[in-house]
Amino acid sequence: MPVGKIVSSKYRPAWWLPDPHSQTLWPYLFHRCADIPLKPERLELADGDFVDLCWTSNTSGPLVAVFHGLEGNIRSPYATSIMAHIHNKGWRGVFMHFRGCSGEINRLERSYHSGETGDIRYLLEILRQRFPETPIAAIGYSLGGNALLKYLGESADKTPVFASVAISVPYLLHNSADRLSKGLSRLYQWRLIQSLQKKVRNKFKLRKAPFSLDNLNTLNTFYKFDDKITSPLHGFSSADEYYSQSSCREYLARIQVPTLLVHARNDPFMTSSAIPNADELSESVILELSDKGGHAGFVSGIVPWNTQYWLEQRITEFLTPYIL
Repeated sequence: MPVGKIVSSKYRPAWWLPDPHSQTLWPYLFHRCADIPLKPERLELADGDFVDLCWTSNTSGPLVAVFHGLEGNIRSPYATSIMAHIHNKGWRGVFMHFRGCSGEINRLERSYHSGETGDIRYLLEILRQRFPETPIAAIGYSLGGNALLKYLGESADKTPVFASVAISVPYLLHNSADRLSKGLSRLYQWRLIQSLQKKVRNKFKLRKAPFSLDNLNTLNTFYKFDDKITSPLHGFSSADEYYSQSSCREYLARIQVPTLLVHARNDPFMTSSAIPNADELSESVILELSDKGGHAGFVSGIVPWNTQYWLEQRITEFLTPYIL
């Protein structure tokens, strides 16, 4: 049976960012790019909810859909950067906020999670209907990458996507939840859990919650939060069932469109054991591994005042032959 490829990345890490945390945090703290004009759109969903989109201003060229990571939004540095890069290439970009991530509480009790593929599928079908002759590509970061890869595996050859890239994906959610509860990685867990708890409080201020909020502050790890909040909101019996059914790793062998996975072995959001083997990849998938790069970092440059962000260039380099 044909299998995918695992190749060594040509990425060269900045020597002055020697560890995974500095690589991860540098873009978050310092990566700023020029604003580009973006057009908002509210996309109504069949279940009565909505997702908010942001479009680049180009009206021609291939179309690239971008899916963000946990608690991300269009203001996340990686989001503004890739959208600007797409725009400057002369392509059209559309950024989809997962439910409740655009700054406005979504209408339903449910929200979004790592394995939710319905909204991705709906957006891509809408794009195909609106632009039947336009090549479509997709990019997913972290949680958004997990959901995108799961969607591609579920869809096989029945997807409008010509090619895709997924960055720093938590291929095994159990592994990621465990890793983020240890060492310095707890910093990311703390920040993300704080954001998730605040969102839950705001949503259920004016409506009855389907669970008790009395002990919300004690749900201070991903496992605890996902077991008591994420799982019941989205039809899972427990965090274990949620993680097992939502991890994308088992779907990678079914992907039938050209797909690049960009990953660093030192990603502080998971251990290296989460990285799939070649025999778990379809022949359409290339896993590009580097020893360093952190989580969606991949910063290059000889000196800090001449920083290079390798990731955006690599993404568009891979997509170009499939959509032009």
